[in-house]
Amino acid sequence: MSAAIAVTIAGSDSGGGAGIQADLKTFSAMGVYGASVITALTAQNTKGVAAIHDVPADFIAAQIDAVFSDLHPGAVKVGMLGNAAAIDAVAKGLERHHAHDVVLDPVMIATSGDKLLRDDAIDALRKLMARARLLTPNLPEAAALLGVAVARDEDEMRAQAEKLLALGVGAVLIKGGHGSGPDSVDLLLEGKTHKRFAAPRIETKNTHGTGCTLSSAIAAGLAKKLPLADAVSDAKAYLSVAIAAADRLGVGTGHGPVHHFSKWW
Repeated sequence: MSAAIAVTIAGSDSGGGAGIQADLKTFSAMGVYGASVITALTAQNTKGVAAIHDVPADFIAAQIDAVFSDLHPGAVKVGMLGNAAAIDAVAKGLERHHAHDVVLDPVMIATSGDKLLRDDAIDALRKLMARARLLTPNLPEAAALLGVAVARDEDEMRAQAEKLLALGVGAVLIKGGHGSGPDSVDLLLEGKTHKRFAAPRIETKNTHGTGCTLSSAIAAGLAKKLPLADAVSDAKAYLSVAIAAADRLGVGTGHGPVHHFSKWW
C-alpha cells in the first residue's frame, strides 16, 4: 500500500511556526508524507517579519515539475505566494500536472500584522481560486478578496462565502477565529450544502501558524481520501488541541506557534 502524499506550496518561515515548516509538521502528525515547493523565503520570528525574498517564478515551476513528475501528490496545500508572477507559475503548474484536491489558503497578512501579499497580486489570486477544491480565508482575507467590510456575524460570513463560491472555487471554509464570542465558528459551504463548525475560543497570544496548520491538516485528510467535511472536522479537532497546548510550548517572545504533535492519527 502506497503512502498518502501531500505537497505544500508556500513560503518558508525561518522561525518555524508557520508556512512550509508548519505544513510539513502537520502532514507528519496526520500520517501523510509531505513534499514542498517554496515560493518565498522570510526572515521572521514570533515577533514579526524582517524581510522577504521572493523565489523566481521559473524556479517555483521547476520545483512543481520535480515533485509532481515523481511523487504524484494526492492533495495540495497552497499558502503564501507573495506576488503575481508566483501565482501565475503555481496556476500553470497545477494545470500542467492536473492537480486535484487543492486547498488554497489566501495568505495576505501574518499574525504579526506584516503584509505577505502585494496589493497588485490580489486579482491574480482571485483567478487562482478557480483551481481550488477549497478556499480557507479568515474574516479579513474574505473581506479583502471581495473588497467589502469584514463580516460581523455568521449571517455576513455566510453571505461572503456565497459570493466567494460564485467566483468559481469548489468550496469555501470561512474562518471565524478573528471574530468574537465564546465560540470560534467556521462555516463550510459546498454547493448548496452548509456546515457549521464551532469550538470554544481559546484565549492565548500563541496563534502563529493557525491558518497554515488548519489548511495543511485539511489537505492531509484529502490526501487520505476523506470526504471534504470529514477532512475539515479532523483538521479542526487537531488545531483546537494544538492551540490549547501552545502556551505550554513556550517558544519565542511574540505570537508563539501552536504545538504540533509527533503523531495524531
